[in-house]
Formats: sequence, C-alpha cells, structure tokens
Amino acid sequence: MASQSQIYAGAFADPVFSAQSVFKSLMDGFARPGQIIRLEASSIPPAPMGAAAGAVALTLCDHDTAVWLTLALGKSAVPQWIAFHTGAPVTDTKTDARFAFVEKGAPVPGFDQFSLGTQEYPDRSTTLVIEIEALTGGEPLTARGPGIKDDITIAVRGLPEVFLDFWSANRAIFPRGIDLVLTSGDSVLCLPRTTRLVRQEV
Repeated sequence: MASQSQIYAGAFADPVFSAQSVFKSLMDGFARPGQIIRLEASSIPPAPMGAAAGAVALTLCDHDTAVWLTLALGKSAVPQWIAFHTGAPVTDTKTDARFAFVEKGAPVPGFDQFSLGTQEYPDRSTTLVIEIEALTGGEPLTARGPGIKDDITIAVRGLPEVFLDFWSANRAIFPRGIDLVLTSGDSVLCLPRTTRLVRQEV
C-alpha cells in the first residue's frame, strides 16, 4: 500500500508557474520535433515513474483526461499520486486513454492499441509518454517533417527494435495516429505523428 508521503509529496513547488513552464517546453518540443528540451520545473513522482514523465503528467493530466499506466506503474503509488495532484482517472482500456505512460525498461505496446483519433477529430488520440534509457547515444535516425528544416539526426537509446515499424504504421494513417513524448531524466524529446523517421545508411 502506498504511503501518504508517496502520494502527497513530489509535485511542483509552484504548481501554476511550473505547469506553465513545462507546457511551454512541450509545445516548443512538438513545434521542433527531435530537439532535446530540458524541463525547468522538476517533480519527484513515486517509482518507477521518472522525473520528466511526472512533470508531463502534472502539466497535461486533469479530471477530463483518462490515463493508462503499465502494470508496474499501476501497482505502484503512481495512480494515487496522479489522482491526488491532477484528478485524472486511471483506465485499464488503452483506447479510452488521452495519455499513456510507460516506465523505463517496460515493454512498449503497439501504438495501434491506443486511440488513434478519427478523420473528423484526429486530436482525440492518445499521447504516449515513454521513458527511455537516454535521449542520446543510440541508433542514429534521420527525422524529417513539419518543424524540421531539411532534416536532423536523433539517436535515442532504449526503444524496442520494432519501434520504426510502429512509427511507420502510425504515420501511414495521418491525420489519425498517436503523438509521442520520450523522456529521460529531466528532459524530453517530442515526436508528433507528422515526423518521418528513417535509419541512416552506413
């Protein structure tokens, strides 16, 4: 059972200012896909949720946004922590979730298991927040698309081998599809569904 300190502690010291700061950082991240952005506001959520993922939850989740959590997150104090600080309900149904959180090292579900929105309302899709080992030092991928001048290289570490297959299938159904926030430590890297990723030739 979660202790009261696990549930009540670890949120933003200045909730309004911090949430505004993180929201601006996330909007900048989606406007400039593939850029690593350090969040100025910090949170200390219960393990195994990471700091940046906790900050995203505190900023984006509210009583109208159902949240899906992995099995490990769901068995921790994270559901009570999110509920206390944001009012967001936790759902076991992936397609009902507006936000889904995956901790570092956990299996990443197929993106098509979540809500992909509709042609009329593509914004009614799930945003996945996935904590990974690192936002640098991994396999280099070329990213192209809106918000990227020419192309850039991203090299995140800790995504599954099938990630590019998931992502290509996600792009193929545009304007439907999920958006992705990758987190590590206190930093994020955002990938909207419009971003194309390809392996670099050796």
